[in-house]
Amino acid sequence: MTTRRKLVVGNWKMHGSHAANAELLQGILAGGPVNADLAVCPPFPYLSEVAVTLANSAVAWGAQDVSAFEQGAYTGEVSAAMLREFGCRYAIVGHSERRAYHGETDQLVADKAKAALSRGVTPIVCVGETLAQREAGETEAVVKRQLSAVIHTLAHCIGEVVVAYEPVWAIGTGRTASPEQAQAVHALLRAQLAAATPHADAMRLLYGGSVKPDNAATLFAQPDIDGGLIGGAALKAADFLAIARAA
Repeated sequence: MTTRRKLVVGNWKMHGSHAANAELLQGILAGGPVNADLAVCPPFPYLSEVAVTLANSAVAWGAQDVSAFEQGAYTGEVSAAMLREFGCRYAIVGHSERRAYHGETDQLVADKAKAALSRGVTPIVCVGETLAQREAGETEAVVKRQLSAVIHTLAHCIGEVVVAYEPVWAIGTGRTASPEQAQAVHALLRAQLAAATPHADAMRLLYGGSVKPDNAATLFAQPDIDGGLIGGAALKAADFLAIARAA
């Protein structure tokens, strides 16, 4: 089995200010090296200052979204080429909040992933089911449908993405999928990827959904969980570093 280096990504969502960002980043940098890859995804206006602060450090940075379009009359959109110019390593696509609040379809998410990859930005493709879907026994069908659109759109390039499983019912609710529940879905996703690419065993699959310092180690110990996409805990340097050390 391939040894996959853990990846821990902080999704700041719509949080931040000049002062808060500086304090958070300095805290992360002062925490010293950890045995995992780290990245932070700030709101768009702060990409420039984050890039400056993290230059020459081991911490990468990314965006919380990306346009499916290359350029043009798309007010409010940010292209993959622009992100690349800021040194963005990653772009989150298909986060459940984008799917729920902005009506993003499986195909749009796939198109965004393709746009990011075309510019050398690694998409972090989010999949996950709602509480109603889980209780109806639809978890497997939902996450496979969401990932299938990306697999079909990216074809042989699917091996270059990061996949994040985020059960919607565990995001910001304090509820977390048990390590066994999370592993079951991760194993399912890896099997689906294995049918599409010979590189599935090397791909990193992240878990997201109320990951905290006290549950990170048991989640990350699962064979198919290769790190986390961290929300609230990513806004506190001590918590983010504790989760990274758990990896």
